[in-house]
Amino acid sequence: MSTAIQPADLGFFSALASAGSLSAAARELRITTPAVSKHLALMESRVGVSLVNRTTRRMSLTPEGELYLAHARRIIGEINTMEELLGVSKETPKGLLRVNATLGFGRSHIAPLISRFVREHHQVEVQLQLSVNPPALTDDSFDVCIRFGLPPDARVVARHIAPNRRLLCASPAYLAAHGIPQLPSDLTQHNCIGIRQGEEAYGLWRLSSGSGQAASVESIKTRGNLTTNDGEIAVNWALDGHGILMRAEWDIQRHLESGRLVQVLPQFYTPDADIHAVYPQRHPLPVRVRAFVDFIARSFTRAEHLPLPAAETPP
Repeated sequence: MSTAIQPADLGFFSALASAGSLSAAARELRITTPAVSKHLALMESRVGVSLVNRTTRRMSLTPEGELYLAHARRIIGEINTMEELLGVSKETPKGLLRVNATLGFGRSHIAPLISRFVREHHQVEVQLQLSVNPPALTDDSFDVCIRFGLPPDARVVARHIAPNRRLLCASPAYLAAHGIPQLPSDLTQHNCIGIRQGEEAYGLWRLSSGSGQAASVESIKTRGNLTTNDGEIAVNWALDGHGILMRAEWDIQRHLESGRLVQVLPQFYTPDADIHAVYPQRHPLPVRVRAFVDFIARSFTRAEHLPLPAAETPP
């Protein structure tokens, strides 16, 4: 007896959603556009709901289609994992890999590395989602999340990828006009550019000095007339001379080297923001996940400068 949802429908619908149109899906699946339309119509007839909104130029998923897609891709991923566990895949990375990263770092660093990764592992299908706020670590929506700082949740694996510091910086023009802070408390007299890092509160900067028993930490409540949750915007404001910024080294290193930004209070330390690949605890780890995390780690290890992957250093 025929069921409403058939196994072949899952891969078909995932390919259709990724292609974005019936004609593009036809090219991807190497069938005719009428054949794609007929397959979709049969699927919708069997499940009894509309999965796709069709127009002459584009298509979009209905709420039911979005639900169908999410479950289809999860099932496809589980099938790929089962093949790996049974040895069917012969240790060849394959299947769907869902990756999450922050907007700026994901766009400038992770996306280029994914491009190189899929050239080496063409049987892996990667879905990259960039977000301002990272998803919950226990969320099953992603296979790997690239995070800054050590996550507190013990239910996930966090593999250290590369060291990364947060630095205070400002433009030479701003420091010439407003003076150079000598102590953390001096920051309260400066215009500080606020940027949200995950769940951290705006404007609370923690600076430490010394080591061991002599270590001390100061929490400074900064103020300023510019705040944002986008790192690229915040860096541009600092370059324009609007104030002092705390930002990850990977994002400002090139500006420090060019002299467009100057490090402020270099003798004080800010909270670590080391780069980690975070993924659920699985035994054994799916081949595609292990291959991707190993690839990312190797790429940063080979880099001449800490923040930038090998072969991706900008001029």
